[in-house]
Amino acid sequence: MASVQIEQAKKAYGATQVLHGVDVQIADGEFCVLVGPSGCGKSTLLRMIAGLEEISAGTIRIGERVVNDVPPKERDIAMVFQNYALYPHMTVRENMAFSLTLAKKPREEIDRRVNDAAQILGLGPYLDRQPRALSGGQRQRVAMGRAIVRNPQVFLFDEPLSNLDAKLRVQMRTEIKALHQRLKTTSVYVTHDQIEAMTMADRIVVMRDGRVEQIGSPLELYDHPVNTFVAGFIGSPAMNLIASAVTRGRLGIEGQMLSVQSAEALAPGRQVLMGIRPEHIQIGRSATELGAQPALQVEVEVVEPTGADTQVFCKLGSQSIMAAVRERIDAKPGDHLWLAPDLARIHLFDAQTNQRI
Repeated sequence: MASVQIEQAKKAYGATQVLHGVDVQIADGEFCVLVGPSGCGKSTLLRMIAGLEEISAGTIRIGERVVNDVPPKERDIAMVFQNYALYPHMTVRENMAFSLTLAKKPREEIDRRVNDAAQILGLGPYLDRQPRALSGGQRQRVAMGRAIVRNPQVFLFDEPLSNLDAKLRVQMRTEIKALHQRLKTTSVYVTHDQIEAMTMADRIVVMRDGRVEQIGSPLELYDHPVNTFVAGFIGSPAMNLIASAVTRGRLGIEGQMLSVQSAEALAPGRQVLMGIRPEHIQIGRSATELGAQPALQVEVEVVEPTGADTQVFCKLGSQSIMAAVRERIDAKPGDHLWLAPDLARIHLFDAQTNQRI
């Protein structure tokens, strides 16, 4: 195993700059997830670690070795791709053994490593099948098995679950996390799915437009986003961001007032965005039903029951706000409700810079 250190990494294709000086330190044995919207540079960064893309500037280290000019096959990494990349004419056993066969490892060692990986991944009954006889989840396990047998210093995962259906994705992400806890190999995982990032990562790197927005544990990013991009990207459903103005230590929101302690030290008239997660809002039919809690009157637009909870989309003046509650709400579009945000869980961001206050 080894750490991965990325220092001021840049990537340009001609005049187009894709990565703008990225710094990421991944500890030995850590499961690090690179997450962000399409085109943010996360897959490019992963491919630079793998050696499949040249680095334009900066340094990438695996362990103590600078690998900028080291060929991929000599970096001691193993990569799991989105499309499995299995040889269709080979059996599962032959696919998993391929890299070891190329390296001219002894037959006994190859068989032992393949059988060990097959046992870990539950592939024993399928070793003599070809990929076309396997389901999508089984093919992805074979791709992971091929990586495991190499016993690399670093695993690289490039959106490995994006081709699977929703139920299988949930199952496979649990299996990958359990696999990491067993093998403890340094892993770098790319996804655009923030649920995968939250559930699997030791640390998350949130990227946008070729830059790192924030690095931290899943709950650090969830509880303390540094800006509105991270606040809106991490968490499902997304955080509400409500345009507000500071008035005598309170927040003025669409003609209604909300007493928020964190606003008391702000200058009157300052424009802010109030962030509140949908699950941190209580719903009442009237203000008195919510007791002494400060509340906002809203109009219901859409009610979405999901079974486990109910998501209520509302109009707050010209803005939208969504609450997610465990109880089932008997409400229909046009109804008026009162929403009481948990004041201890409110986030404030500057309306111009979008940075956390």
